[in-house]
Amino acid sequence: MWFKRWLLGRPLTTAQAPEERLSKPIALAVFSSDALSSVAYATEEILLVLVLAGTAAVHASLGISLAILLLLAILTASYRQIIFAYPSGGGAYTVSKANLGVPASLTAGAALLIDYVLTVAVSVSAGVAAVTSALPDLGEYRVSLGLLAIALLTFGNLRGARESGKLFAVPTYLFIASLGVLFIVGGSQVLLHGPGAQATAPPSQALQAIEEASLWLLLRAFSSGCTALTGLEVISNGVSAFRKPSAENAAATMIWMAVILGSLFIGITVLSSAFGLLPRPDETLVSQIGHVVFGEGVLYYFLQAATMAILILAANSSFAGFPRLASLLAQDDYLPRQMTGLGDKLVFSNGIVLLGTSAAVLLALFGGDTHALIPLYAIGVFLSFTLSQAGMVVFWRRRWNQKLGWQKALAINAIGCLTTGLATVVIAVTKFQHGAWAVIILLPLLIMMFRAIRRHYTIADWAVSLDQYSRPRDPKRNVFLMPIGGVNRTVILALDYVLDTMCTHDLRVIFVDTDPARTTEVKAQWEKWGRGVPLIILPSPFRSVLAPLLGYIEEVRQQNLGAWITVVLPEVVPCWRD
Repeated sequence: MWFKRWLLGRPLTTAQAPEERLSKPIALAVFSSDALSSVAYATEEILLVLVLAGTAAVHASLGISLAILLLLAILTASYRQIIFAYPSGGGAYTVSKANLGVPASLTAGAALLIDYVLTVAVSVSAGVAAVTSALPDLGEYRVSLGLLAIALLTFGNLRGARESGKLFAVPTYLFIASLGVLFIVGGSQVLLHGPGAQATAPPSQALQAIEEASLWLLLRAFSSGCTALTGLEVISNGVSAFRKPSAENAAATMIWMAVILGSLFIGITVLSSAFGLLPRPDETLVSQIGHVVFGEGVLYYFLQAATMAILILAANSSFAGFPRLASLLAQDDYLPRQMTGLGDKLVFSNGIVLLGTSAAVLLALFGGDTHALIPLYAIGVFLSFTLSQAGMVVFWRRRWNQKLGWQKALAINAIGCLTTGLATVVIAVTKFQHGAWAVIILLPLLIMMFRAIRRHYTIADWAVSLDQYSRPRDPKRNVFLMPIGGVNRTVILALDYVLDTMCTHDLRVIFVDTDPARTTEVKAQWEKWGRGVPLIILPSPFRSVLAPLLGYIEEVRQQNLGAWITVVLPEVVPCWRD
């Protein structure tokens, strides 16, 4: 217990919960780190697809980025409406449950849980890639570095929401500042020297086309770039974590997150295009831009450090969203009820530990390779986007005569539903053979698990319910069974306790015979101390203690149907003195 206090700090009372709510600047860092960090690899993922078609296709990166920005604007407007309509939080799960029914809500919940785990694994692996780009000698330790980062994130979040928010706010704002400086200096270089003048990468004209520049290729690039939009739903899931007025503060934070995200994303795309930079296996795109703009100076290493920090800490948004969503599912009996309990630091500790463990296993399985994890990434979150928007369409249709402006609100969510639905189909189809199939298979398996847990709780609740139960008029007979492993003071005290307090006439003391010499000794001692209670010896030719004991207890239960069967276990409790 003292170690836990030293590690996590003093526990917080329930009355201190309002003090743990987040201000807008801290909440922006906590909830938007995932979305903001994705700009570090989203443009690179677009280019990784476009380079397959050579020079002509590479120049399409700007158009694809603008299409993703349009989708960002639609999603931001849609999720602001969800925040005000459901200020208690829950996002896609809550909206789907209220408007589309249980199957849709379980699908949304499963998709988001998968996405949160993938967010941690992808963000940490991308952060480690930023480190190994600047320090290539660390490349062989990327899995170990990733696991260490996940352990630190888990530890930080177990210390409480406000403490983790303060801890993770600084890297978020340093990342924004470092990219801001990069854009100012890089943009100035482009204006002064012209596009491509500072490029150190091989010119794009040297690219050899492997595939045809087709609509299919563009759709694949678009689906890869959609990773820039993951994390947008986290604020709507955690509205209750904001200071009051919670909905207004969450909505304002949503706007700021979208503006910053869009600016950073388009900035990286423009600079990479202006400098003619292409993806490299040994260096990230952001690192290449940093080398072109800053050279090998302090600013370059500051950029890489800030990028590494935001990518690793981007997983913190999942540590804010996953436990809250898991608690909502547990409240509805679709996950173990232990997920609903707040720990000493007023956070959902079990959910935090589950997320950290799952992400660590996933990262280890994929060897910490960001590009191997990316194809699994966006489909779950875009499926939840679509279901939440569809649910809001139903929400506004039910209130057509209760609220002014419902037509505009419905139109916003309808557009959001159509665009995200189309994006979901595109991502599922284009990424299917690259790993999205695993998520598509995992979704129904999780839903089956949810239903199995719910069925378990339904049966358990029925078994302990007082409905249709009537207490028997006559007391039941009670049979006491006391297994012993020898005759000592603990056993004799337990024997005296039962005989003196229970007034029982049916006490059976049981000893399992695994050693004939030992059994003879126990018999002799029992004749002296046993107060006339018979000692039942159970033979055990294979020296097993548990199997004969359980078999005898079941035999007694069958012989005394309807009676209480009480098993008394003598126990030694050490008394530690200062």
